[in-house]
Amino acid sequence: METPGLVVHGESAPFSTALRSLVNNPLYSDVRFVVGQERQEVFAHRCLLACRCNFFQRLLGPEPGPAVPSPVVLSTVPADAFLAVLEFLYTNRVKLCRHSVSPSGRGLWGGRGWAEGPEKFPSTPATAPLQVLEVLTAAVEYGLEELRQLCLEFVVKVLDVELVCEALQVAVTFGLGPLQERCIAFIEAHSQVHSSRLRTPSPTHLLLLLPDPFAGPQEAFRTRGFLELSAPALLPLLRSDKLCVDEAELVLAARSWARVGAAVLERPVAEVAAPVVRELRLALLAPAELSALEEQNRREPLIPMEQIVEAWKCHALRRGDAARGAPCRRRRGTLPREHHRFLDLPFK
Repeated sequence: METPGLVVHGESAPFSTALRSLVNNPLYSDVRFVVGQERQEVFAHRCLLACRCNFFQRLLGPEPGPAVPSPVVLSTVPADAFLAVLEFLYTNRVKLCRHSVSPSGRGLWGGRGWAEGPEKFPSTPATAPLQVLEVLTAAVEYGLEELRQLCLEFVVKVLDVELVCEALQVAVTFGLGPLQERCIAFIEAHSQVHSSRLRTPSPTHLLLLLPDPFAGPQEAFRTRGFLELSAPALLPLLRSDKLCVDEAELVLAARSWARVGAAVLERPVAEVAAPVVRELRLALLAPAELSALEEQNRREPLIPMEQIVEAWKCHALRRGDAARGAPCRRRRGTLPREHHRFLDLPFK
C-alpha cells in the first residue's frame, strides 16, 4: 500500500520577504499603473494581481494586449493606499497607519462628503489623509473582504475624536452598518459634559446664541471631519437622544457645517442645511434663545420659518405635543430650562 504524502512547510518569513521585494518593482513587471492625483508610477505583476483579486482580473484581462491600456490610470486612489493594497495582495499582510506619509492623497473629499476638492475649504489647516480609511475604501472598492475586515478592526481600535467623523462618513458612504453604529456610539459616549457645564446657559449665550465657554460642543463637532460630513452622515447624529450636547450648541454646529458646504458647493446656506435642520429640536430652546435664533435667521437664513413657528407654538401652549413637526424630546446633554417642565404634559 502506498504511503500517503506529507505536506511540509518551509519558513514563511523568507517567502513573504521575497514577495514584498516585488512590490512596486519594475523587475519582471508586466503592468504599470499611474495612481492618485499625484500621478505616481507604480509597477506590478499581472498574474499575481489577477489570481488574488477579481477586480484586477477583470481590469487587466486574461493576457496583455491592446485592450489593456498602458499605463493603467487609477486617479481616485492615493498612491500610499494603493501601495498598501499591493503589499497585502503580494504578502497577505499590510502595515496600517492612521496617517498617510504624503499629504497629497484623496483625503475625505473625493467621492465622499462634499463633492468638491479641499482647495475650497475655507481657512482650515491641511492635515495628512487618514491612511487606514483610504486603504479601507480601496478594499471595499476592489472587493478585498479580508483586507476590509482588517481595516475595520484597526479603525475600531484607534477610534478617537479626530478620526471618528471621517470614519463615520466612510461607513455611511459604503454601507458599513456596524462601523456606523460604532462611530455614533463613540460620539455619544465621548460627549460627556463636565459638571461645571451642567447649568443653565449664560445670558450671553441665551441672547446672542454664541458659544458658551463652559458649554462648548464636544470636540468631535469641532473637527474638520465633522464639517466635511455629508447630510446622510450628519442625520443619524442629529437624531440621537444620547448626545451630551445642548440644543443651542447643535444649532451652532449645524450652521458651521452648512456654511462650509455652502462655500464648497457654491449654494445658499439654507439650501445646504435643508436635509438636516428638521432634526434640530428648537422647542428645547428658551424664549430668549429662540428670539435670538429667529433674528439671526433673518440675517442668514438657515432654518425654515415654519419650523421656528412650530417651536413658538410649543411655548405658547406649554405642551410638548402642541406641534407635530417640532421635536421636544430632550437629549442626554440638554441643559435645563424653565419651560422644560411643560414639555412632557399631554393634552387633556
